[in-house]
Amino acid sequence: MLEIKDLAARVETEEGDGRQILKGVTLTAPKGEVHAVMGPNGCGKSTLSYILSGRDGYEITGGGATLVGADLLDMDPEERAANGVFLSFQYPVEIPGVPTLTFVKEALNAQRRARGEDEVTAPVFMKQAREAAAKLGISNEMLKRPVNVGFSGGEKKRMEIFQALMLEPKLLILDETDSGLDIDALKVVAEGVNALRSPERSMLVITHYQRLLDYLKPDVVHVMADGKIQATGGPELAHELEREGYDKYVGAAA
Repeated sequence: MLEIKDLAARVETEEGDGRQILKGVTLTAPKGEVHAVMGPNGCGKSTLSYILSGRDGYEITGGGATLVGADLLDMDPEERAANGVFLSFQYPVEIPGVPTLTFVKEALNAQRRARGEDEVTAPVFMKQAREAAAKLGISNEMLKRPVNVGFSGGEKKRMEIFQALMLEPKLLILDETDSGLDIDALKVVAEGVNALRSPERSMLVITHYQRLLDYLKPDVVHVMADGKIQATGGPELAHELEREGYDKYVGAAA
């Protein structure tokens, strides 16, 4: 499903001397699997998510990334979204004046049009929205409010997962979704993410800590340090990191 090979990238600057952040990332996340990427601050985890989703400001200096055989890096961000890429932001943005339901319906139909599919009808959309909201404990009143405006950190994360449930991506990237969540909100968000598990979907979960993985139970854990994947293993690797930290991987990278 997702294949990243020797991906290298740096931050773009007007002077052209941007810092190299990714230094040859190789990772494969097959359909149906949840892969966690863990590592210390500044190692390149979030940069990887931004590059896969098409965020501006980065220069690809080597390697590549494909989703179901299609070259991701050759697509505009909206093309990646239409092809099934969804990024759950660490800090979801607010969109004043745009009701959440309107935003999600427009996004869903824009993707369907890009794929040559019929738009979803209002009754079908509302039925799907109610079902998805119920899974996450989201009220009808929240769905009517402007996107993320006045929401707590936990509510914003729930709304991100609600959008993913509605858009049904092929690749779900969670960029530190556990950031700022209390234990109750963490459980609700994790339940929503688990509801998105599918034999046809890959997930990339980017996190510092084990606590989210206790609820998501990844198939594979990757340790990133100094812009590269330094180790790959099963869920037990996350427990090792919780006990011992990242020192030995940072030292090996240096």
